[in-house]
Amino acid sequence: MEVERALADLAEVRDRLASVQEFRGYSGAAAAVSGAIAIAAGVVQAFIAPAPRTALEIRDYLWIWFGCLAAALIINYGALFVWYLYNAGRHERSQTRSAGIAILPALVLGAAFSTAVIGHNLVGLLPGIWYATYGIGLFASRAMLPKGVIGVGILFGLAGVALILSPNEALPLRWWVMPLGFGVGQMVIGYLLTQDRKAESVSWH
Repeated sequence: MEVERALADLAEVRDRLASVQEFRGYSGAAAAVSGAIAIAAGVVQAFIAPAPRTALEIRDYLWIWFGCLAAALIINYGALFVWYLYNAGRHERSQTRSAGIAILPALVLGAAFSTAVIGHNLVGLLPGIWYATYGIGLFASRAMLPKGVIGVGILFGLAGVALILSPNEALPLRWWVMPLGFGVGQMVIGYLLTQDRKAESVSWH
């Protein structure tokens, strides 16, 4: 009985430590909204350039998805900034810096690869690069995210590799590729973040 009680106490301490380590600045609502924007961007692409081939279609493709990226960054980092101003204590402020450092290499790598492939007219590699680097970023931040998010990150990474290695050069640029991952994927992440906050609130009360 004493051994079982000790193991239960250890499990509770571990869960408490995990909840302290987990970063609460990520917004489930912001993640879900950015996912909805990605789906909307996919619909726009479906009408304008569903399978871009010409220089004009590729230019439209880049405008759509870089615009989507800008909107997602503004929404997610805007929500983080608001949380930082009004809710963050000393520990959370330190976590914010750690979260930024954890994901920074993936962001820099993604930006460098994107610039390189656009410069070499290899735009078909972009979706795979974006999937893979985002998956790397999620994996690097795994200690600060709900457990379920790591599975989403792994799927992003695997999808990125598959797209980069795809023998069908036209496939990665089709209109449904980006919404499938960054639309549905972000909504799943938003759901996981929201459920985790609800469970955390119940456990502390």
